[in-house]
Amino acid sequence: MRDDAFRAYFERHHASLSRLAYLMTGEPSAADDLAADALTEVWRHWDRVQAAADPVAYGHGIVMNLARNWIRRRSRERIFTFGLAGRGHEGSDVPAVLDVRGALRKLPHRRRACVVLRYAFDLSEREVAATLGISVGAVKSSTSRGAKQLAELLGGSVSRIDGWEAAR
Repeated sequence: MRDDAFRAYFERHHASLSRLAYLMTGEPSAADDLAADALTEVWRHWDRVQAAADPVAYGHGIVMNLARNWIRRRSRERIFTFGLAGRGHEGSDVPAVLDVRGALRKLPHRRRACVVLRYAFDLSEREVAATLGISVGAVKSSTSRGAKQLAELLGGSVSRIDGWEAAR
């Protein structure tokens, strides 16, 4: 019974978890790994997941935490590998091609998480708050600021982020 319930959860939500991880990291291989790691955690805590008010939000929360840790680790690796500590702003001399993925990577984690969950996953403010463990007010603020920053990075209006499928 437990195996069947988890298998159904896996089949229903694996693609969504992978897509969320991809939008947070911008890396296809990392997204698959993070989704697999998240599903492993879901399995380990299956009783808690099933008891949660929103089992899908529970899984999304795990992905968000794993993605945040992946991004932090990756940033530290880059600083160490390229000796960027103490230098000027990274990439300031190189013109960048701005696309949704690149622009998303420039948003602070909470803003990125709120924008992705609200626009790409069409979650309500209350659902985003539950997923991230923050208040609805924080979701509203972070989403608004993140959407504005994303629009500025894209050199246009927020409507340019409507093509989320194209981002993958």
